[in-house]
Amino acid sequence: MGGKTCPSPVPHLSLDQCAASRRVVIMSRPRADSQGSLGPDDEVVPYSDDETDDELESLEDEGPPGVPNCVLAHWLFLFFPPESGWSVKANDRRFCKLPEFQKKYFLCLKKSKYSGNAIKTYKYNALTFLPLNLFEQFKRAANLYFLALLILQIIPQITTLPWYTTLVPLVLVLGITAIKDLVDDLARHRMDNEINNRKCEADILLLSSSNPNSLCYVETAELDGETNLKFKMGLKETDERLQEESQLAHKAWYLYDGLNQSASYRGFLSFWGYIIVLNTMVPISLYVSVEVIRLGQSKFINWDLQMYYREKDTPAKARTTTLNEQLGQIEYIFSDKTGTLTQNIMAFKKCTIAGQTFGEKQHNTNTVDFSWNKYADRKFEYQDHSLVACIRSGKNKEALEFFKLLSLCHTVMVEQNENDELVYQAASPDEGALVTAARNFGFVFLSRTQDTITVSELDQKNTYEMLALLDFNSDRKRMSIILRFPDGRIRLYCKGADTVIYERLSPNSRYKEVTQTALDIFANETLRTLCLCYKDISKEEYDSWAAKHKAASVSTGNREAALDQVYEQIENNLMMIGATAIEDKLQDGVPETIAKLAKADIKIWVLTGDKKETAENIGFSCHLLDDDMQIHYGEDVKYVTFLFPLKTTGICPSVSPQNEILYEKKKKRRRLRLKRLGRRPASSVPQDATQPIDDWEKEMRQVDFVNMACECEAVICCRVTPKQKANVVSLVKKYKDAVTLSIGDGANDVNMIKTADIGVGISGQEGMQAVMSSDYAFAQFRYLERLLLVHGRWSYIRMCKFLRYFFFKNFAFTLVHFWYSFFSGFSAQIAYEDWFITLYNVMYTSLPVLLVGLLDQDVNDKLSQKFPKLYLPGQQGALFNYKNFFISLFHGIFTSLVIFFIPYGAFLQTMGQDGEAPSDYQSLAVVMASSLILTVNLQISLETSYWTFVNCFAVLCSIAIFFGIMFDIHSAGIHVIFPSTFTFTGVASNTLRQPYLWLTIILTVGISLLPVICIEFLSKTIWPSVGDKVQRHRKKYEMEEEEKKKPAPFQRGRASRRSAYAFSHSRGYADLIASGRSIRRRPNVAHPNPRDTLREVPQADNI
Repeated sequence: MGGKTCPSPVPHLSLDQCAASRRVVIMSRPRADSQGSLGPDDEVVPYSDDETDDELESLEDEGPPGVPNCVLAHWLFLFFPPESGWSVKANDRRFCKLPEFQKKYFLCLKKSKYSGNAIKTYKYNALTFLPLNLFEQFKRAANLYFLALLILQIIPQITTLPWYTTLVPLVLVLGITAIKDLVDDLARHRMDNEINNRKCEADILLLSSSNPNSLCYVETAELDGETNLKFKMGLKETDERLQEESQLAHKAWYLYDGLNQSASYRGFLSFWGYIIVLNTMVPISLYVSVEVIRLGQSKFINWDLQMYYREKDTPAKARTTTLNEQLGQIEYIFSDKTGTLTQNIMAFKKCTIAGQTFGEKQHNTNTVDFSWNKYADRKFEYQDHSLVACIRSGKNKEALEFFKLLSLCHTVMVEQNENDELVYQAASPDEGALVTAARNFGFVFLSRTQDTITVSELDQKNTYEMLALLDFNSDRKRMSIILRFPDGRIRLYCKGADTVIYERLSPNSRYKEVTQTALDIFANETLRTLCLCYKDISKEEYDSWAAKHKAASVSTGNREAALDQVYEQIENNLMMIGATAIEDKLQDGVPETIAKLAKADIKIWVLTGDKKETAENIGFSCHLLDDDMQIHYGEDVKYVTFLFPLKTTGICPSVSPQNEILYEKKKKRRRLRLKRLGRRPASSVPQDATQPIDDWEKEMRQVDFVNMACECEAVICCRVTPKQKANVVSLVKKYKDAVTLSIGDGANDVNMIKTADIGVGISGQEGMQAVMSSDYAFAQFRYLERLLLVHGRWSYIRMCKFLRYFFFKNFAFTLVHFWYSFFSGFSAQIAYEDWFITLYNVMYTSLPVLLVGLLDQDVNDKLSQKFPKLYLPGQQGALFNYKNFFISLFHGIFTSLVIFFIPYGAFLQTMGQDGEAPSDYQSLAVVMASSLILTVNLQISLETSYWTFVNCFAVLCSIAIFFGIMFDIHSAGIHVIFPSTFTFTGVASNTLRQPYLWLTIILTVGISLLPVICIEFLSKTIWPSVGDKVQRHRKKYEMEEEEKKKPAPFQRGRASRRSAYAFSHSRGYADLIASGRSIRRRPNVAHPNPRDTLREVPQADNI
């Protein structure tokens, strides 16, 4: 990445070339760019806007008009010594660290002056981990709070507790959190290493390649989700020459200690003393416990074998540990369609040729045997034998023309692998499926150059001269190719959406009505349709059109519009041949998953780029919509009122409501375009009646849209861009107090995934960008049911139960100090021993509640999925809210009153068996502490729904640890060693040998727990919840589940709804093929006799 620079300047790249190459910078001659250099035309595509506001504002501040801004992140430098020729050092890090490529950045320290392209997502290294991690942890208010308490405890005048009572828990929290962060960062290091060590990830300046005309393939799946290979070339010159990223009372009572301090000053000190004493209401152990629980819950998701996709060896992955409980509170799910609900694997199923339909499955017959075709793909399956017979007979000329069109009219690239087998690179799964179908029926695409296409037609090889290639784009929705046949005839082949093809058919075209009928039938079966047609062109007509095409191609103005206009002139008076029908199957279990989530009162919105009819039919096929629903479309939304219930309706808004959201961006882009052209925006622009007049009306329209949509049972948004998907999610978050989840599989879903409260990525056919941007990832949509109804619900219930109990036990523990202060002259003296306070939340009560937060479950996973209504309490926030918090507060107050005043009353004017009165402070502290430990550990036992050996061991072990440690630190031996630290010498043994004190402890524990037992019994008996009812009959349901046979594999039914064209791929390779520089003529190579395999690289984008 360094060296001498080339004497001649590197030519400028256009904006489009920069946007397209991103990862690869290619030297090329300045040429007319078919995409234009001024960006998209807002008059043609007025609302397709993926830029953020910041990006637009930054663009408005750019340099003078007419100068394209192209930021290239990484450059490789070109070496061109006069004698030795050129050389390139790509990704050679050792080479870039040579002394001649170093620059000073601080004093005498140097670093490479060239930026590397290594991906870095980790936070720390060996030197920065400790300081950076501590800095990040002390940025949290909780840690700073406890650090401030520790500093207060160090001050002798105000401290009421030893400093170690706060230091030990704080160090534990910081240590455990640091370990967790270290583990996470090590995982990021490993992932970075994996990505950085992959092949073909370098930023590179292409000078030449081993392919003809220095052609190379670039994969951008990690950037935009597109898995098709982009084609780039180096300069012809380099190719030829080389060929090689609060106040106290003003008076306080105190014992005279010989210090001349005023009452107000002593009151001030007591105030801070109580701040320290009462800090255990919200102890630092709460935060570390929550982190441990969240980490454990995330691991349970990762280890769930029922969410493991065996076919691709892909387990579920929780990429965050902070959102698990929110998984049990989801109200809205926003889903992509292609690759999320469907498999994004296309299969040629049916076709109609000259009015005759083929592809119906014939009973009692096997799939078609293509052994007669040496080029056939072994994976291709077809049911209708009659089509093969029709083709092989050679009598049906329309059928031969049909498959000839499929083999010629495309932008597929072909190459040979190491076994001399044909490998196709298709711009979209649809196009790959069509070329593969033609291949199996005897019309095999063999090779292409910049001006010829060679195909094998029923074992007869023919070469056609390609005169023009009219490529597909999202506005045209079609593509055409003009060919000169070997006999001199000139013919145009065209394929595209029925909506655009039928507008361009000749009045004399046959088969229009019968083909439309077949399209309706294919649509009822939710197949993706495509019309095929042709037109014969005279030499004079072609020559006239070719001159116009050449002029439009080199136009420096709006080249795209000029080309489209020229294309319109030739794509008319077409003759219909037939139509194809491709199936994009739903993923397994999608309808059942959507049905279960709907029963859990989760609303599912599908956001797709497909047109309305296609999106609607997918809604029916996945049971998101049904025939009993009343469906409202986007253009009718403004007329719909709330005079009727909408809970049984569906809504399919088109792009129009979302366009209003982006109206301001449209105006920004128009200003930007005019600025680049050196013009000023018009002073007054006529107001569009369909657009909002002001911000208030704009907001009202948004509120109306959200209210309308949220009243519906299902919503499908079609024709939406990636930015509009994110805007829909943000609207629901803005106007509805609900937890949202977005799920998608491609780079075009990243905005939506990041906008929602929780993002889920599916590792499918469109790269890993969605997964890398998500919070949770897995391989199939059906796993979403288990993620929410099982893991999400359990996580929410466990966290709520943990928090309720944790606040209760700390209120019960801490408020004893408050009651004791009435008898200690408000001196801020503590009610317990120092070490009991230190170890209470760390060792005596932590393990049982931690296990409840990790393992507890009211019902098992099967019943959680069988009864989706169990999910409702999470959506309603019924298990932890202000009401639950105050219940825990009053429960803690009651328990603290019992724990203090019963032992206090028992110690008042009492005498022990030996004639001594054990009514001292230390004995009282021991009895209160023992009562408290027994009470809170028995309370968590009452809270536990799912008992295991571990839970039982944790409760018994916590009680045993308390008594064991208490006897140890009250022993004489440890007092001799640390006389100032351990001052309760012999208290435990002296106190607990008094039987009436044991009776006091038992009485205290009994009175504390009795109301809880009574309330629980009455609530579950008189006012049982859905969960209580299921728990009551849990064994019955579990036995039913065990006896139930395994269900048969799901077979998706056919919905009787209209489907539309879905020719969904981005612009193809026409510019590359037709430029005359894309492919070098190759010598004729004899094609192998064994049947060749096909590898298809699908395209990520939808229309």
